Amino acid sequence: MSSSTSDARSDWEERIGLRSGEARRGRVPRLPAPAGLTARPGRSQVTLTWEPVEGAAGYLVHRAAEPGGPYEPVDHLGRDVLAVPHPPYADTTGVPDRQAWYAVAAVAAVEAIGELSAPVPATPLAGTGGEVRITVGSRDVVRELPRPWRPMIGSEHLSHMLCPDLSGGRPIGRELTEALRIARDELGVQTVRAHGILCDDLGVYREGRPYDFSGVDRVYDRLLEIGLRPVVELSFMPRDLASDPALTVFAYGAIISPPRDWDRWGDLVQSFTAHLVDRYGAAEVRDRWSFEVWNEANLEVFWGGTPEQYVRLYDVSARAVKEVDPALRVGGPSSAAAGWVDELLAGAREPVDFVSTHTYGSPPLDLRPVLERHGRAGTPIWWTEWGVTPVHFNEVSDAVFAAVFLARGMKSAGGRIDALSYWVASDHFEELGRPAELLHGGFGLLTVGNLRKPRFHVLALLERLGRHEVAVDYDGDGAGSLVEAWAAGDDDGRITVAVWNGTLDQSKAAGEPLLDRQVTVRLTGLETGRYELRHLRVDREHSNIASVWGRIRDGGAWPTPDQWETLRRADRLDELHAPRVVEPVAGTVETVFHLPMPGMSFLELLPRR
Repeated sequence: MSSSTSDARSDWEERIGLRSGEARRGRVPRLPAPAGLTARPGRSQVTLTWEPVEGAAGYLVHRAAEPGGPYEPVDHLGRDVLAVPHPPYADTTGVPDRQAWYAVAAVAAVEAIGELSAPVPATPLAGTGGEVRITVGSRDVVRELPRPWRPMIGSEHLSHMLCPDLSGGRPIGRELTEALRIARDELGVQTVRAHGILCDDLGVYREGRPYDFSGVDRVYDRLLEIGLRPVVELSFMPRDLASDPALTVFAYGAIISPPRDWDRWGDLVQSFTAHLVDRYGAAEVRDRWSFEVWNEANLEVFWGGTPEQYVRLYDVSARAVKEVDPALRVGGPSSAAAGWVDELLAGAREPVDFVSTHTYGSPPLDLRPVLERHGRAGTPIWWTEWGVTPVHFNEVSDAVFAAVFLARGMKSAGGRIDALSYWVASDHFEELGRPAELLHGGFGLLTVGNLRKPRFHVLALLERLGRHEVAVDYDGDGAGSLVEAWAAGDDDGRITVAVWNGTLDQSKAAGEPLLDRQVTVRLTGLETGRYELRHLRVDREHSNIASVWGRIRDGGAWPTPDQWETLRRADRLDELHAPRVVEPVAGTVETVFHLPMPGMSFLELLPRR
């Protein structure tokens, strides 16, 4: 590791939790306590449910050893936002046979926590043998299946696509480009959100010279060649325009300073936008592109100014974009931990065409009530970063746990979030230094070498769900909280069901046999005839490249040519067992299987004509 990379990582670790200032909050109520809290014990878990609270963006679960407290938020080790958007919540952090007391608070915003509910007791059960029963109504259509992963995915700064260097002996630029193409082809992704398009490596701004957008053109041309469009994050600050160019983030020295000349920044944004419209066409940019102002300005590590200066940056930037074409989409605050949404909506003078924010370690909160209280109901909600952990080089990112986490978040987001962008597509990523070995806890869905991690496979399976979401009913130990299902059908009679077993509790990321479940799935409402039943699986031993690498690795950080070949042969979705032909009895097919935690099964029932 170079000294500059080491310095960047140390700086990051010291400052990542620091806020860039206390913003004036706009119209955030203190919410009443949720009513109807119940706590249902199961094997090594307690499932909590409660009644919704009007105006709540989420809920924070608390626990205490005694009914009188003290009550502390249940820490599932997501290292970011602990609140969840809705019940039920499966707490797996307790000790079997040890009673605890639970209370829940509604949150109007991340730092606006309401009153605690009346507490209820529960004792997680010891032993194994939990069972879950799932009934899928193949004719009970709920809606067209929402696919919040399709609109957007995250990536390293896109100039990395032009990088000629090698990482682990693999060509960085070519493989990053290929990773984004794979995301488009196999996951249905449409746009890419990334940092740093105005950074000095693309040479856009030099004092005393005309703007030079040729480097940006090379980047965006390559992106469009593979069928993707950019979310143009207006960041970071060119050195010659920065009020303090010594303020940087990341190993590549992105400058986080406000501009020294606000008018010049506005002119740069306007000229940049006009260039994009001229080069790629007004209809193209208007309909398929968007502009996001900065990245996580509510963190000191990303913004060297005040909260008020960020709102000014937003207004200056949005005005500059709209002067080119009022129909171009611009939004923010692109904040960490779901922060500053109220502040931007209350403080911005220019339009906010979409609200964007980030969170890690929990399903994304529900921002619809936030928009409603600002009179902006219906504004698109984009989670432009989301993932299992905000921590670089964290082994959970390569684990099956992250795959199941992804499934839970995507289902939760369906129908209430317009875009949920997983951060990021590829392990070709250099924010705090390039990868030191194949599986290093990188953020990518794909490894260096473009091997598919378990969470890529899970997202690909969700993409294979049918067109029409159908009803699912649950019963059993952790049903609907620990074990969830998402089912859909197609007009040709094909039925698909994704079933997963997972907790938010990252202390169980390596697996927990006490949370394994015996699952029965009943598919009802089927036509008479013969069907082929396929059962695909993602777990520790299936569709898990880490398991294969662990068996063949001989101490090296990177595979040898022969090992690469072995890994490529294993880079696939695995079947739990061979496909079999089944015939419905009274319109019903039933299948029973063991589902480990973490793990996911994908059932596909295909009519045989």
